[in-house]
Amino acid sequence: MIARLLIANRGEIARRIARTCRRMGIEYVTVHSEADAGASYLEGAVTSVCVGPTAASESYLNIERLLDAARKTGCDAVHPGYGFLSENPAFAAAVVDAGMIFVGPDAQTIAAMGDKGRAKALMTEAGVPVIPGSTESSDDPLRVVEMAHSVGLPALLKPAAGGGGKGMQVVTAWDEISTAAESAIRLARSSFADGRLLVERLVQDPRHIEVQVFGDSHGNVVHVFERECSLQRRHQKIVEEAPAANLDQRIREELLSAAVRGARAIGYRNAGTFEFIVGVDGSFYFLEVNTRLQVEHPVTEEITGIDLVEWQLRVADGEPLPLRQHEILASGHAVECRVYAEDPSKNFRPTPGRVRRVMWPAHLRIESALRDGEDVSPHYDPMVAKIIARAPDRQQALQAMRNGLQHTGLFGLTTNVGFLDKLLADRGVVDGQVNTRYIDANLDRFLDDSGYGSKAIACVAALWSVGRAPTVTGTTGCSPWESTDPTGILDRVQLDPGAPYGRIALRRGEHWASARLLAIGRSSARIAVDEEDGPICDVTVEVRDGVWGGTVDAMPWSALEVPGGVELVIAGQRVRLETNLDESVPTDIERVATAPMAGSVALINVGPGDKVERGAVLAVVEAMKMENPVVALCDGIVEQVMVDVGDSVSGGQALVVLEVR
Repeated sequence: MIARLLIANRGEIARRIARTCRRMGIEYVTVHSEADAGASYLEGAVTSVCVGPTAASESYLNIERLLDAARKTGCDAVHPGYGFLSENPAFAAAVVDAGMIFVGPDAQTIAAMGDKGRAKALMTEAGVPVIPGSTESSDDPLRVVEMAHSVGLPALLKPAAGGGGKGMQVVTAWDEISTAAESAIRLARSSFADGRLLVERLVQDPRHIEVQVFGDSHGNVVHVFERECSLQRRHQKIVEEAPAANLDQRIREELLSAAVRGARAIGYRNAGTFEFIVGVDGSFYFLEVNTRLQVEHPVTEEITGIDLVEWQLRVADGEPLPLRQHEILASGHAVECRVYAEDPSKNFRPTPGRVRRVMWPAHLRIESALRDGEDVSPHYDPMVAKIIARAPDRQQALQAMRNGLQHTGLFGLTTNVGFLDKLLADRGVVDGQVNTRYIDANLDRFLDDSGYGSKAIACVAALWSVGRAPTVTGTTGCSPWESTDPTGILDRVQLDPGAPYGRIALRRGEHWASARLLAIGRSSARIAVDEEDGPICDVTVEVRDGVWGGTVDAMPWSALEVPGGVELVIAGQRVRLETNLDESVPTDIERVATAPMAGSVALINVGPGDKVERGAVLAVVEAMKMENPVVALCDGIVEQVMVDVGDSVSGGQALVVLEVR
């Protein structure tokens, strides 16, 4: 058996691999960039090696530094995790050439499946249905446009060397194709160090279903059932589940059989995923093979009881598959939600930063490497955690997941948790009637955060009124909003029948809101928000793990006092209320275009003297593998461009200055 393993990755997947290593008695070595020094995922390793600066290209994607780390620490095997070099054939070959075991398929298989055009040809030979489209790939925008014309619209631009849905772009009009091709090539180069694109015909409103396969060096190939991955936003998976909901048994069996047939045809070894799209008529087409462990592998583990990382390690060491096909059984239903550091209300803009306090739900499986006080870097993927729920059936699993999301709190960090909760409450999702476009087509109703501001005001008012009571903590006076009220916000002078216990006013963004204290109990309060006919909320207050919380109209809430205000999480939705009364705003704020978050400048669209209109894209900042346009906030003339392409910038840094017209 492998004695010492280098985990050539970071974050939650590094921690996940380490967990299996500890259970199997395998020593492991971790790696980190300069930005990740001291990160929690490094704990428990025999040793940890710094493999370079913050940029992934100089650290986690640097083959020589990773191999040097493995050699110097006496490792006899390397696990690539997912992302980074996990599907890089040169890395797999280099590990083997260095006399170590690569935990994954051989380099030839990775190369064949990594080239999407070649993969389609091989699957066609194996009798697996494929999507109509180009078999060649190109990083020349003009050639990509030509390929799109030969395929027709609607078309999908897909990185030839990529995976996981990253970098893909849908084109529905010919006047979009050139811009889309250039953007997709930039993203492909940034994410995969390879800008080549494939062009495929877009299958309208399909489901995305994938099959987990495993092969060993003894000629055995099995499937470990399928996963439903249709809930996506811009081709990026958000929610996955196993087994697939409402899938005809005949189609299920054909999918499983096609995946095993394709894996056998290419002599597949170790873990892999055959991805398919399923049309509304039940027809299905091969998408790609991911030659690695998938982000969503926990849902398969939950319904089968199989540790897929253990299987990877055993197969890599030359052992046969632990189970034969008829011995692999599934029961129950599992759902996984990906937690991203992003702001759904701002077009899912990445939100790197420091998390003040991490609160995960009890009794659910959590895959994360995030702890109190840790930074979420702008230089890597924005996914910070995965939450996994398992139950006897799908409805119970969905309910368990929603309950878990509502009891998740990441203070200091804006995430998509509230968005996920609203998504899983949707009738179409509950009924399993979704496709890969479902979220994008119905996005507005999942983004509705109306009412959360009022509920937050009610929670703060209740906390002030109830939090002082001895019954809450057994002490006298423990609320951060004591009756002395040093901020001067609380007004207990103007008492009236409409507010018998006083009033409180707080600001959310630019808007003020007030609350009237109608009734106060030993651990609860009734609060009227805003005007006389505004909503009335029933709030309970308690202390859990040192954090204030309770329910507001049966929704869980938690709160922390932060500089200048109060931060609350209500059913996964983050709300910040300001107590700072300084409303001064720079008068020339519109003329300065700033970076929306820390990242690097991918594109500058203008130069000094250029005339621009409000809404025009001035620059593009890349952060967390996403391109974020920086637009003009007013009409004007470019006065100064303060950065160059490739520069690293911080959130709020000035990029372009305009002379207002």
